[in-house]
Amino acid sequence: MTLYHFCLLLFAFTWSASAYGPNQRAQKKGDIILGGLFPIHFGVAAKHQDLKSRPESVECIRYNFRGFRWLQAMIFAIEEINSSPTLLPNMTLGYSIFDTCNTVSKALEATLSFVAQNKIDSLNLDEFCNCSEHIPSTIAVVGATGSGISTAVANLLGLFYIPQVSYASSSRLLSNRNEYKSFLRTIPNDEHQATAMADIVEYFRWNWVGTIAADDNYGRPGIEKFREETEERNICIDFSELIAQYLPEDQLQQVVKVIQNSTAKVIVVFSSAPDLEPLIKEIVTRNITGRIWLASEAWASSSLIAMPEFFHVMGGTIGFALKAGQIPGFREFLQKVHPKKSANNGFIKEFWEETFNCYLPEGNKNFPGAAAFHKGRDDGAGTGNGMAAFRPPCTGEENITSVETPYMDYTHLRISYNVYLAVYSIAHALQDIYTCTPGKGLFTNGSCADIKKVEAWQVLKHLRHLNFTNNMGEQVDFDESDGLIGNYSIINWHLSPEDGSIVFEEVGHYNVYAKKGERLFISENKILWSGFSKEVPFSNCSRDCQPGTRKGIIEGQPTCCFECVECTDGEISDETDASACEKCPENFWSNENHTFCTPKQIEFLSWTEPFGIALTLFAVLGIFLTSFVLGVFTRFRNTPIVKATNRELSYLLLFSLLCCFSSSLFFIGEPQDWNCRLRQPAFGISFVLCISCILVKTNRVLLVFEAKIPTSLHRKWWGLNLQFLLVFLCTFVQIVICVIWLYTAPPSSFRNHELEDEIIFITCNEGSLMALGFLIGYTCLLAAICFFFAFKSRKLPENFNEAKFITFSMLIFFIVWISFIPAYASTYGKFVSAVEVIAILAASFGQLACIFFNKVYIILFKPSRNTIEEVRCSTAAHAFKVAARATLRRSNVSRKRSNSLGGSTGSTPSSSISSKSNHEEPFALAAPAEQQHPHGCKQKVSFGGGTVTLSLSFEEHQKNAVASQNAKHRNSLEAQNSDDSLMRHKALLSLRSSDPLVSEPNAQTPPGPDANPQESAVEETQQAAQGFEGEQPPLSATRLRDFVGSDSIVENAVHS
Repeated sequence: MTLYHFCLLLFAFTWSASAYGPNQRAQKKGDIILGGLFPIHFGVAAKHQDLKSRPESVECIRYNFRGFRWLQAMIFAIEEINSSPTLLPNMTLGYSIFDTCNTVSKALEATLSFVAQNKIDSLNLDEFCNCSEHIPSTIAVVGATGSGISTAVANLLGLFYIPQVSYASSSRLLSNRNEYKSFLRTIPNDEHQATAMADIVEYFRWNWVGTIAADDNYGRPGIEKFREETEERNICIDFSELIAQYLPEDQLQQVVKVIQNSTAKVIVVFSSAPDLEPLIKEIVTRNITGRIWLASEAWASSSLIAMPEFFHVMGGTIGFALKAGQIPGFREFLQKVHPKKSANNGFIKEFWEETFNCYLPEGNKNFPGAAAFHKGRDDGAGTGNGMAAFRPPCTGEENITSVETPYMDYTHLRISYNVYLAVYSIAHALQDIYTCTPGKGLFTNGSCADIKKVEAWQVLKHLRHLNFTNNMGEQVDFDESDGLIGNYSIINWHLSPEDGSIVFEEVGHYNVYAKKGERLFISENKILWSGFSKEVPFSNCSRDCQPGTRKGIIEGQPTCCFECVECTDGEISDETDASACEKCPENFWSNENHTFCTPKQIEFLSWTEPFGIALTLFAVLGIFLTSFVLGVFTRFRNTPIVKATNRELSYLLLFSLLCCFSSSLFFIGEPQDWNCRLRQPAFGISFVLCISCILVKTNRVLLVFEAKIPTSLHRKWWGLNLQFLLVFLCTFVQIVICVIWLYTAPPSSFRNHELEDEIIFITCNEGSLMALGFLIGYTCLLAAICFFFAFKSRKLPENFNEAKFITFSMLIFFIVWISFIPAYASTYGKFVSAVEVIAILAASFGQLACIFFNKVYIILFKPSRNTIEEVRCSTAAHAFKVAARATLRRSNVSRKRSNSLGGSTGSTPSSSISSKSNHEEPFALAAPAEQQHPHGCKQKVSFGGGTVTLSLSFEEHQKNAVASQNAKHRNSLEAQNSDDSLMRHKALLSLRSSDPLVSEPNAQTPPGPDANPQESAVEETQQAAQGFEGEQPPLSATRLRDFVGSDSIVENAVHS
């Protein structure tokens, strides 16, 4: 059985070795062998295997100068370690390096040779075979390049715990230690790179990108991580395509079509250069320009893509590159390469031919292995990048420094340094084994491994615990993901003005150790977009929303596709592409552009605004006019007009009007708690005081003129004390309402933000609308009662128009306050106060004008009418009318009686006065014509169906004969026309003179000097009128003379 396994493994090893002849590997003997996997070629030639004959190994094509430089870095590191006196002294490292041709199949062929050799050594078959030279097993492998290739290699090496240290495989899937047990790497995984790419997209404010990824374990996980990062940053992906090196033509055309039709101008590519190359060539063919390419580390500095003929499409590419390292002496080592000096490197010959575009002459002994190389080519097993017939022969004198190839680009050693670091990591792990002290080892019971018989799994154990300082002074250790954490350089593709080559200009860096938000640094002034522009390209689904607007969602579209919606009033956005608008603070409002908040306008009925000034001037005018009227009344307080208007009540009424005009000023100015609490009570109490005075005055006039004969009881109830008491009681009710209001719900200043958005109205919160309703309602109730009395007494007397003016003033009052209610309800802000001020002023001016202006006019401009005779004359007409109506009623009653008895149509002799009927022509009562006295007056009195004109003269009593003559004249008038159907009588009105009527028992005490002349006249005339209403006979001459006293009355009754 053992022999069977031996034969099987030996066959596998022999087959693997036959596929890799001397010219297809770099190999050197040593005590410990390190394996190497490098992409010396970019791919293999497509070859159909029909299986009619034994399958042949596929041919590798398209030489990779960078891959050969990476191989040289491994050889340089091994030789440097072998020459080091401190690192692995007395031990020699050898190597066995193979070309993967950037394919999984070739990589697995090489890996199988590593595994087969290790398995042969583990079987210890030296006693069964007599080998001339023993090849040690491979204890570690450096490689491979692509993540997809490394994944396949790791699966195979992991079965035998052979450590694999990759220098370029960055897929985050390889961090799974459970699946890839022996995989380690000296390159950061793609998780950091994907995050860095998302940070760049966010930095330039791009939110509409396309993604392209290689369809392998490098591209798919990398782009998936990038997609996760973009979702957190609100970046949308327009399209996402997968590519491969051998993608079918129709699929490749479809990917190009998607790129061409997309509105995304930024394309993120996670791919290796060989996988991306076919796509870029097709894009160049179609001349699809104006795109910004964001390159992952795998192709950002690849010479396969960074070609001058691609620059018009790929210029301005932003890419990630590993942090460059320093390898002292490596430049000189690269320059010393020569086929004569590199017998152990089977790849040098092809490198020389590709570099100088020549071929090695067949049979040239100066080049070891040349014959075998060309023999292999003739047999179809060579590399076959070109036939010798098309190239001149190589002389061997070519200068490697005279040719510009990626091989000599040692200015930024990134992957090369990772190779260098991988070799040193393995060497330091071996050094730890070499210097291990028994009892302090990593194995069971602290044992140590034997450096001379070290096995791969023991090296893997020490690699996982590795910690050393590299030549740049940096600490090197493998983290939990079996990789190194490193930083990235950000490069930008420029076109060199000197030779037209592509230059990788470093424009920033990404520090994975920094805290989030501070990892990315970019120098924008160094970036050339599309190879020549300084303007950052636009790659957004929608245009940026300017300050003052926000992004609005478009239904059915990604979140990056939006419409700009203007912020609503009261909200702002002060940044571009705001997702939401911010609401302004309570006392602020947005400006017109909605970019910042401004303090709201404070508005109230101010003293300084034109409206407030106008209202103030009217209030002051009202106060001045009221004060003027009060001064006039005070100056002429003893005149009949002033006395007739109830002087004391007039003073109180004028004072209340002063309060009314003054209360309007409380509504002007900034409302504060004190004036809010004061203005409504001041208004209410002032108006109630005014209406109460008018009510008492109106009621008194009505009582005076309606009373039959004034008595002492009337004088008692008409006294000033009772009048003031009534005014006080009416006003006291309003005071009680105000006190309750202020105690339970006092008004206060209130800032109203709701009426208008941009204005804060400072108003008064009345506290209780019910209380305000009671206040105004009570005022209107008193006004209604006052209006009722004034309207009822509007014709008492006809010539004494005090009641008429009160009626007019009450009408104005009601018109004002009825209009006030809808105006008050329909206005807001400062206009509420303005409406109330206007109502107060209008009502106050109405009261002042209707009640006092006529009297002031008479006092100042018609002093002849301001006499006692004028006042008595106005009341005499009323008394005559009352008496005439009484007599007319008695005559009508007598006529009805006579008609019922004898059918006579005549009137009774007792009738003194009769008026014409509506259908009869009146006749005049003749009287002796006498000269009109200057103190006389004429009054027209209408009653029944006729009109009588009275001419009254007030004369000094000189002779009793005058009175007797008047009496005889009246008797003669009564005797005439007794047979007429109607008797005309003349009512005699007795007006008291200054002399008392001592003979009359019912005579009243004469009023004092300040007595109301109106009241005195009314009392006297009503006494006369009482005689007509009784059943006593008509007035005789003697009774008339006794009634009249010293005054004489000359009456002329004229029919109308």
